Amino acid sequence: MMQSLGQEALISMISHLIFIIITWRILQGINLEPLIKKGRVMEANILLIFITIAIGTTVSRFFLDFLQWSQQLIFLF
Repeated sequence: MMQSLGQEALISMISHLIFIIITWRILQGINLEPLIKKGRVMEANILLIFITIAIGTTVSRFFLDFLQWSQQLIFLF
């Protein structure tokens, strides 16, 4: 029981990191220069980091939930 909880935690951490990295790579391709005020580059970068974490963890949570739901389908029949 405890080992499966540890495995689930490890899978969740790895999934979150992978999707955060993927999201970061995607958001790097967006040109935010027209939206940034001069002298506010640091704030824009911090906002980009927060947006990356929010999107990456949301997508990861969906992926993990979908995986769990697909494993629970066997209990339907």
